[in-house]
Amino acid sequence: MRALALSTLDLTKRFGDFTALDSVSLQVRAGTVHALLGENGAGKSTLVKCLVGFHTADDGAIVINERETDIRTPQMARSAGIGMVYQHFTLVPSMTVAQNLALGKGELPAVIDWPAQLASMRAFMQGMPFQLDLQATVANLSAGEKQKTEILKQLYANNRLLILDEPTSVLTPTEADEVLGAIRSLAHAGEITVVLITHKFREVQAYADDVSILRHGRYVGGGAVRDFPPERLASLMVGSSAMARGSYERVKSSATPVLQVQGLSALSEAGVPALHGVSFEAARHEIVGIAGIAGNGQKQLVQAISGQMPRSAGQVLVHGKAFAGTRKDYREAKLAVLPEEPLANGAVAALSVAQNMALRSFDQTPHARLGWLQAASLRRTAQQLIEAYGIKTRGPDAAIGTLSGGNVQRCILARELAADAQVLIVMNPVFGLDFAAVADIHERLMQARQRGCAIVLISEDLDELLELSDRVLVMHAGRIVYESRHPQQERQAIGLAMGGQVIEPESAVV
Repeated sequence: MRALALSTLDLTKRFGDFTALDSVSLQVRAGTVHALLGENGAGKSTLVKCLVGFHTADDGAIVINERETDIRTPQMARSAGIGMVYQHFTLVPSMTVAQNLALGKGELPAVIDWPAQLASMRAFMQGMPFQLDLQATVANLSAGEKQKTEILKQLYANNRLLILDEPTSVLTPTEADEVLGAIRSLAHAGEITVVLITHKFREVQAYADDVSILRHGRYVGGGAVRDFPPERLASLMVGSSAMARGSYERVKSSATPVLQVQGLSALSEAGVPALHGVSFEAARHEIVGIAGIAGNGQKQLVQAISGQMPRSAGQVLVHGKAFAGTRKDYREAKLAVLPEEPLANGAVAALSVAQNMALRSFDQTPHARLGWLQAASLRRTAQQLIEAYGIKTRGPDAAIGTLSGGNVQRCILARELAADAQVLIVMNPVFGLDFAAVADIHERLMQARQRGCAIVLISEDLDELLELSDRVLVMHAGRIVYESRHPQQERQAIGLAMGGQVIEPESAVV
């Protein structure tokens, strides 16, 4: 068996007085897929960085195939046969698949014998469960093909223990199943061992053999996946049964649309068409999900609706009135936006939590009086929202840039919903967040829907859309190409449409 067995024995890593990894002992069986779970800050990243040589453990040992192995640099990790596929692509877009594979293997001569290299790569590809054109330029590959290239790069470098960090975050459901299925087949054939970091319980249940859970830097449980249903995994991850959330009999949506997007077109920052006549509506008590692979116009759609970028054609109506995105428009329409990257596009990192929470209302009573900002009022309102939304911060005067990703999301969501929003535009609201933060933000969105808010939820996570949405639209190449009014029953059709294959044209939105 080529696959490597891995054990950590009381592995500990400290940063000053803070213990990020506290005597963690776990076992990964050779030839298996081992899921590693935990909230943000649970110690997963620190553990993985110790395994791949970016951190050196202060105490404990790493054991590979029953031999203690010293790993203090990435080169030592590679020599031990450990490779990592990161959440974001690390390929060189202008190079071919073959050139990227060669770079990943390292130790290239000054003059490369490409005929010999290509012959070696073709022989290697014959044993792989998926095939790629070695001469294809990476920039022209789909997201799924790029992820396969990342995996092939590690395998071609003869790494026999692969750590995969959220490997399906940019893939369609079909691509995700294909990639994870292929990885599992390689593992079960004894070729590799896989450590899978994911926040998706569906992937754990469907593709992992074993699971380990970290909480607050400590190992809190693990074993065969069959013995760990989602409820038990959630309980171990957050210390309580966080699966329990509000149970709703969904209020029926209104027949009258609150938000109308009509023939919206826009150019990208590079000046090329990014949106092509996009039209849809959202009503009270409705969550309209918009699915699509990253880069198909979703970001531009949010910016064009919210007034952050010019529209080349079409219009946006809220309550029947034109919406251009001015401060006056936002107030009158009661429209709120939770952008994809709040710190970059919805907050000012250096300003305090209180100041960021007042960005919509700082010039209104009670925050402003006779042209003067009332700092006490800002703090008082912020403290109320901090308590209501369970935001973890040193206080309202703390810079928002010092908060974790989940708490920044909560801050912006609290600000946007505080004014009793009637329309909410949300993009990837839980991307990269831990289970508890995901559950809380999803709960907030459902509460807003129940009280009558019309919500447009743009997400690359189809599981999220299927869980929350009343209907799902699919974007591909800047267009709405498919509409599903029964998303739970049409998962495969939605996934195919995300990849550009619409199997039911009669139900597409024109």
